[in-house]
Amino acid sequence: MKGTFHSLRGYNYRTWAAGALVSNVGTWMQRTAQDWLVLTQLTHNNATAVGVVMALQFAPPLLFLPLTGFAADHLDRRKLLFATQAALGALALGLGLLTLSGHIRLWHVDVFAFLLGCVTAFDAPARQTFVSELVGEEDLANAVALNSTSFHAARMLGPAIAGLLISAVGSGWMFVLNAASFGAVLLSLSLLRGHELHVTDRAPRTRGSLLEGFRYVWKRPDLVAVLTMFFLIGTFGLNFPIFISTMSVRVFGKGASGYGLLTSVMALGSVTGALLSARRAHPRIGLLVTGAAVFGAGLTLAALMPAYALFGVMLVIIGVSAQTFTTTANSLVQLSTDPAMRGRVLAILLAIALGGTPLGAPIVGWVADTFGPRQALGVGAAAGFVAALIGLRYRAKAAATSSPG
Repeated sequence: MKGTFHSLRGYNYRTWAAGALVSNVGTWMQRTAQDWLVLTQLTHNNATAVGVVMALQFAPPLLFLPLTGFAADHLDRRKLLFATQAALGALALGLGLLTLSGHIRLWHVDVFAFLLGCVTAFDAPARQTFVSELVGEEDLANAVALNSTSFHAARMLGPAIAGLLISAVGSGWMFVLNAASFGAVLLSLSLLRGHELHVTDRAPRTRGSLLEGFRYVWKRPDLVAVLTMFFLIGTFGLNFPIFISTMSVRVFGKGASGYGLLTSVMALGSVTGALLSARRAHPRIGLLVTGAAVFGAGLTLAALMPAYALFGVMLVIIGVSAQTFTTTANSLVQLSTDPAMRGRVLAILLAIALGGTPLGAPIVGWVADTFGPRQALGVGAAAGFVAALIGLRYRAKAAATSSPG
């Protein structure tokens, strides 16, 4: 047993993780402020509008496939991340200045969300695969889990800080602070020791290599099962800005600080799930099925909770299960994929996870507006249960194929 944090022994990963943590806090501050701005300032508690913003932000990973995976596999990932992180910071600053000036309108948020999604479409696959250059293959699963831990630790801090600051100084400063936080990532990238990076040979640029990732996945039933499960949960289940904001405002009558606290509470569960995943050297499909089933059960119980505090308790369970599912899926895909194909396959995973939001978020938002926030949670719960059934079906088929006779 190497320990939960053994990847941090390496200088490069430790440096990267420090910069990423600062930036992740800023990102969650912006996400909280953006949802709150749309829901309470630019509309009259319109969950559909929040869903549309989410759809515009998460559509580009799907639109730009397979270019994003091709870029992650063929370009220098460190240089690509310098460009994407700087662009993300510039967009956050632009949105912040527009909000502080008092000229912000809903369509402005829509445009910035789409532009943010375009940059993120190229940033995310490069960032995910760059982890394999920071650590060796033997530490990859641990590093992936610690990345998730950092992301969700920031999810505890960012929304809580944003909830307090929004009430004090307004949403615009959250965007400006997020823009400043990208400086930490740019600094960490510049401080990395190039000779210690685990750089593999770039995939050769051949005719048809843009589509090779799809062909590779199609021939792998295990990857098809994981990606299908991820599509269902990513499309209909991971719509937490809609779930939490509508339950907080409409059902429990809370303000910005109450909304931020609920988001941070769920992040506590996510951090727990990520730390548990960091202790597992070999992720398994069975754990993926368990995570999906518990996720569905958690959303079901959350929809039935009569009080704000009890709803918060259920969010911890949802956070643990959601993080167990997503981290296990990410590790399974990375460890079972040929290194030369890793960027393209991860781009497909991220496009399915994030790109399903343009379909799911408006639907979930419409359900929340038409039938109520509790019913919207039921949509996510159903997605978790169906994903678990798909995983069980794959396991049964794989067992039948491997059995003698």
